[in-house]
Amino acid sequence: MTYKALHRFADVAPRKMRPLASMVRGMNVDEAIEALKFLPNRGARLIEAVIKSAVGNADDKGCRNVDDLVVTECRIDCAPMFKRMQPRARGTAFAIKRRLAHIIVSVGEPVEVLTETPALAAAAN
Repeated sequence: MTYKALHRFADVAPRKMRPLASMVRGMNVDEAIEALKFLPNRGARLIEAVIKSAVGNADDKGCRNVDDLVVTECRIDCAPMFKRMQPRARGTAFAIKRRLAHIIVSVGEPVEVLTETPALAAAAN
């Protein structure tokens, strides 16, 4: 079973948070929170809060082993942009795009990896 939490319209650009999301994807929840705690990025604080919220959702819905949960999905999606105009020389204007992000985190039980393919197991027998 997976437990999900999300933060919509986060005030950080998605490009700045995607490396952090790929870093914690697949990690144990405690390890991910500890890894994000020591990073200087503001996006790390936001992802850490969403992971804690997903763990709280799992605890609230009756997950037995909260300590064994793994970050199964950590996704940063683009949100709508604030568009402004910056006046420039000779009457021209440049666009300023203030980017926002949606942070989606799912935690769940770790998936056991098969060491053999079923075809090899059948051939061995």
